Formats: sequence, structure tokens, C-alpha cells
Amino acid sequence: MKKLLVLLLILLACSMPIEKKIGLLKFPKASSNTSSELENNKKFQLGKLLFYDGILSADSSISCSSCHSSYNSFAHPGHSLSHGIRELSGDRNAPALINLAWQKTFMWDGAITRLDAQALAPIHHPREMASSLDSVLSRINQKWYYKELFFAATGDSVARTQSFLQALVAFQVQLISNHSKYDSVQDGLSQFSKQEKKGYQLFKQHCKTCHQEPLFTNYQFENNGLAVDPILQDVGRYRITKDPKDSFKFKVPTLRNLKYTHPYMHDGRFKTLQQVIHHYTDGLIRYSNLSVSLQNRIQLSTIEQTDLIAFLLTLNDRDFVYNPMYSFPKKYYFEKITKQ
Repeated sequence: MKKLLVLLLILLACSMPIEKKIGLLKFPKASSNTSSELENNKKFQLGKLLFYDGILSADSSISCSSCHSSYNSFAHPGHSLSHGIRELSGDRNAPALINLAWQKTFMWDGAITRLDAQALAPIHHPREMASSLDSVLSRINQKWYYKELFFAATGDSVARTQSFLQALVAFQVQLISNHSKYDSVQDGLSQFSKQEKKGYQLFKQHCKTCHQEPLFTNYQFENNGLAVDPILQDVGRYRITKDPKDSFKFKVPTLRNLKYTHPYMHDGRFKTLQQVIHHYTDGLIRYSNLSVSLQNRIQLSTIEQTDLIAFLLTLNDRDFVYNPMYSFPKKYYFEKITKQ
């Protein structure tokens, strides 16, 4: 019955209009600056406070930011698997929440197809937030400051399913990372070093099929030859489609901000970029019923591996990671909430 209720809630959310049309937006140039606009965007500010508020979890101990830290490109640093309520361990590594407006599916297996429905999954998961939509809305509507914020953002002081979910969307779709050195080079404002340039050529030779520019992912589902974890037994996309061809396929992650989003892969098994590259040069596993084979291994010398990493580091966006517009809303929290 509980699973049926969650499904109905997700279907309800999927029928709602989203803030932006997913998948049809042009990726903005690095020179774009919307900080002043976001400062005055009431729905964005509401969504940000909700994102950082533990009120979404059953005991108020876990917020969205617990597993998606702004200082780590909204990933979960140092945790192979995400941790939820009562320190319970999740099933997968928390992915970075960046450039979401260009994604057509969410989660490592694409279980969610609408950003305005995505929040329902962790809210209802017994090892993440262990709550329910009704409970969350009830708790929110008991807070005077949320009445004030919802009225300012929507004209209605009562938090309802649609306004709550769309406020979270309003914040998340603005998490746009496009100020890396790579972006600066593409805009003609900077140049790669010789090593970075060599790494870029290696990237285009070996990696661009799955990690397409400028988002550095095709957002498709691929099997990359990882050995199956004997404990988790995660079958990936197959869990959703039940198609044997989708066995062990996971959503291709973006390569942007790799400095901040370790550990890597759906289960966080690799701690460093060197380990990831070693996997593709020496660690692929052959599956008899899948397209992955030892022939997919990349041939790279030690120097070439270093050059490739040098290029990948140009995808780091420090301006995004330390942008105060995306961090905990301490000004509102301390000036408004704690003084009441």
C-alpha cells in the first residue's frame, strides 16, 4: 500500500507543469551572470531554504543538502554511498546536482523522468528521509516564515504539493556550472596549457562518445564494465525497464567538477581519477550478454593518463562551487528565523 501511495504521488507530480522545458535549453556561455536576478527571485529563494531545511525528513535531521553539498558541486564528499536518517546507508552514491535543466531522466537508473517529481523519492525512502509528502507539507505549514515565503513566491501562504515541488525545482534548475577553465577557453578568454591541450585531444579520441561537450555527458545509460558489487547486487537500468539489455547499465555522469565530486561511479568505488582511468585501461569486465568487452579498453601510457587528467581538471568550476547564491541561506536564517 505504501509503495502504491508513493507511485500515485509521483504520477501526480509528473502531471504538473515544470519551471523549464527539460532537454530543450541551450547551454549558456560562461559570461552569463544571473546573480542579481536570483537574489530577487522569490521562488528560487524559497526553494533554496527548503533544500537546506531538515524539515523534509521525519526527524528533521536530513535535508537535501546533507547528501548534496554546495561546496562539493552538490555531491556527497567522502561517502561511497549516501547516508540518510539515523545514519542509515543508501544504495548508491549521491550524484552531483548540476545542469539539471538539460537532463531528461534522474537517478542513476533513470527511475524519475521529471525534476518536479524527483524530490518525492528521497522524501519517502525509508533509509533517506523516511517521511511522506503529507507530513512534510504539514510541518512546513506550521512555520510562520514559510507562510511568509510561500505567499511572496506564489500568492498563497499555504504550502501545497505543486507549489512545494516547483519551489525546489526553481532552485535546482539554476544550479548551472559553466565557469570552468574549459568554458573560458571555449569563449576565447583563456588558453589550455600544452599538457591540457594534449589531454583534450586524448579526451576527444577516447571519451567524447559518452561524455559529449559541453555538458560532458550524453545522459544515456551505459555499461562500463564494472564488476558487480557482491553485496549491493545493483543491476542498474534493468531495475526500471526489466529489459535484459539494460542489465548493469547506469546513467553516464557529467565530468564537470570532478575535483569536488569524488568518490566516483554509482557506488562510489573509486576514490581518485587515477583509479577511474586505470579501470578503463586495465579493469573492464567482460559480460557474455552485453556489448562490453576487453576490446573496449583504452590504450594510454602513463604520461597520456597524466595529460588526460590535466584536461579533466579544466572542467572544475570553482566560481560555481563557492557561489554564495547557492550556499546555505544564512542571512535569512539568522536575521529572520532565529530572531523569532
